[in-house]
Amino acid sequence: MASSVLVTDIEELSALIRERTDASADPGSSMSAAWFAPAGPRGDLDGAEIVETAIDILNDDLSAYPDPLLAPAIEIAAALRSERWGKAEYHEATRRRIAETEPMLHAHVRQLEVEPFSIGADDLPLVGLTVAVKDIFDVRGIPTICNSASRDGVEPAQDDAVAVERLRTAGALLISKTVTQEFAAGVVSNPARNPWDPARIPGGSSGGSGAAVAVGAASLAFGSDTGGSIRIPSSICGVVGLKPTLGSVSRLGVFPLSWSLDTVGPIARTVRDAALMFLLMRDPALVARDDDRIGWIALLAGADANRPLTGHRIGYSAPFFLERLTDDVRAAFDASLDTLRSLGAEVVEVAWADADIARAAATVINRVESAAIHAAGVAANPGGYGMELKDRLIASQRIASGDYIRALQARNMARSSMADVFVREGLTALLAPSTAGTAARVDDLNVRYADGVVEPVGNAYLRLNQPFNATGQPVLCLPCGFDEQGLPIGLQIVTAPGHELTDCRIGAAYEAATEWHHRRPTVLDHLTNR
Repeated sequence: MASSVLVTDIEELSALIRERTDASADPGSSMSAAWFAPAGPRGDLDGAEIVETAIDILNDDLSAYPDPLLAPAIEIAAALRSERWGKAEYHEATRRRIAETEPMLHAHVRQLEVEPFSIGADDLPLVGLTVAVKDIFDVRGIPTICNSASRDGVEPAQDDAVAVERLRTAGALLISKTVTQEFAAGVVSNPARNPWDPARIPGGSSGGSGAAVAVGAASLAFGSDTGGSIRIPSSICGVVGLKPTLGSVSRLGVFPLSWSLDTVGPIARTVRDAALMFLLMRDPALVARDDDRIGWIALLAGADANRPLTGHRIGYSAPFFLERLTDDVRAAFDASLDTLRSLGAEVVEVAWADADIARAAATVINRVESAAIHAAGVAANPGGYGMELKDRLIASQRIASGDYIRALQARNMARSSMADVFVREGLTALLAPSTAGTAARVDDLNVRYADGVVEPVGNAYLRLNQPFNATGQPVLCLPCGFDEQGLPIGLQIVTAPGHELTDCRIGAAYEAATEWHHRRPTVLDHLTNR
């Protein structure tokens, strides 16, 4: 097989795995403890205290922002805490933004009622900051529909998902439930639309969250990522997404797609905002490997904006990640390498031979586990599932158990070889494009290349993301350009497990050196009340 980047057939991917794995290998985790094992006890590091300290340092004046709803969430939080922007005024403005954009974007499943603030809530770091919740996360008192007719009539959730509860405890106001692809299994997120062109998709499966954040209909949003579902809509909608280290944020109360791959994380407008939300939602019993209280505070307060990247060795890998891209995506990626070089980083090409098998492993694992999760539901209520998902789930039930075991073995190979790349090359981070193309039209769900090749969006969006679901590393996705049609392009910054601070520091330096995150989605130009 000369190239696997365009392969979508599950049997072909399984065959690739069988060619490269040893049937007698242990399918359990073989990642070296020094690189991937869970971090140790937290000690005295407190995410809420870090966030609160940083917010109190910040200027609370939002007058520099023509549209304050598009200001960084952390600066909005500072204005709310100081009462420079009243909570009622801010909430009214946010709900007005939802009302104005929803006829074009269809990003929200439902708005949520405002709960009275508890005594002392004004002292919480995020008091009043609006957060949208992807509709696979439980919110107490609200049914979790997952964009599936099979869930019609489901009882309201008794409790918040753990990650949701952590944001609520920090004072966030849950503003809405947002549209997801059915059961988070895809990249379209119908009926949600793209804020840069409503005739196009927002990506998925967290498409509603990406669209809402992009237009200021929420300051932050929850996403989940099994094969790219935080990074894809972040790239396609021109916002920032962070897929944390696998297992660093609780998935309790989040409807599963694949137990071995599901990851919960933030979607935000800036790197600092993504870092803020991550610090509040991550498992407080664990601490990241590069944790540093002062470092996190400096990042959130904006001190890293002009920090040089001298001493950082940053890699990019070919051919897998660069073999099949649209011309505009390739040009934006190459320009991002030059920007990082200009910031003092050493940028080098490195070889990761197992990128293709990592992608194949993630696909097979996802298919087998999602089929198991939904087997009873499909059998009992086949008409409740969309045709595309139902057919996929039924077909996935036929994947041999041996192929699943081999996919787990392949995942271990990919993790170990990625660790070797980082150690051998002395890397701080690895770069890759987020998606092979930009937002597809709703009536043409394909990416079209200059040589005439046409690729379905499901493959074109997923294949550059899935390898890092297999390895479990943290990945930051942020804007790195626009195509000739004015559609956003995203960049992935990948670090070693537990190195979210490093990831965000590099991203913050890149973000400060570019103007992409300042652009305003074109759908906002159509509003009557700006």
